[in-house]
Amino acid sequence: MFLLALMWGLSIPITKLGLGSIPPMTFTALRFLIAVPLFMFLARRELRVSRKAIPSIISLGVMGITLGNVAQSFGVQGTSASVATILSATIPIFMVILAAIRFKQSVNPVQWSGLVAAFFGIALVAVGSGSGVDDMSKTTFAGVVWMLISAIGIACYYIWSAELAEKYGLMPVAAWNMLVGLLTVLPMAGWEMTRYPIEITVEALAAIAYLGVMVTVVGLILWLYLLKVVPARVAASVQYLQPVFGITASAFLFGDKLGLMFAVGVALVLAGLGLAASGKRANSSSP
Repeated sequence: MFLLALMWGLSIPITKLGLGSIPPMTFTALRFLIAVPLFMFLARRELRVSRKAIPSIISLGVMGITLGNVAQSFGVQGTSASVATILSATIPIFMVILAAIRFKQSVNPVQWSGLVAAFFGIALVAVGSGSGVDDMSKTTFAGVVWMLISAIGIACYYIWSAELAEKYGLMPVAAWNMLVGLLTVLPMAGWEMTRYPIEITVEALAAIAYLGVMVTVVGLILWLYLLKVVPARVAASVQYLQPVFGITASAFLFGDKLGLMFAVGVALVLAGLGLAASGKRANSSSP
């Protein structure tokens, strides 16, 4: 659990490093160009799926990979790494809301208070992040919006993928929707490359490799292992540690200025996350 929290917690600051020389859609495409072949190889004996699963898997790939990850890249580009880390930690909160809508579950007063606290915390984090020491540490309104769109898209992806994995198997669903997402984002990356400068640096290649291999492939496999050996509620507690690693790395790498308002916002988001995730949840198998 500690290792997974560290791997996923470092993903936003490392994404920020890669986006310093590669634009968002191209960066996302390169990440999945590494992840997809590797995951397809690992899932090679489990790739057969029912024909009726194909439309859902295609839609899942567009939702989670194309929308979720491309929006995240734009969001990370437009916010400080610390702000992006906290906003990405709101994914479980959106999962509570979406699961309540999807499965018609009631949200108790404690969970509602958590949701309110978390969204108020988001506002404080966005406002209290400061101007940053350079362009890479600045937070814009558009960046915050992109990060929230990404969080909603990924939350939808987790809820929906849990349903499809239960019907058709997790490995084939994950492998094929990753491929669909890659094929969808490649034309957009091609368009982007004709309009924006791209500099392939050692730093950018290292970031792409880390995200493609460690975060996307190894992270998913480790997550599935955890779900087998510990209760899902315990495994999901990695969400509380991720921001700690992410913010620490962001302050070290980019010199993000973390004021009192930012600290209060972080506390509210984490407290809201804990309250919103309390009680019985519909999708205990989702991260």
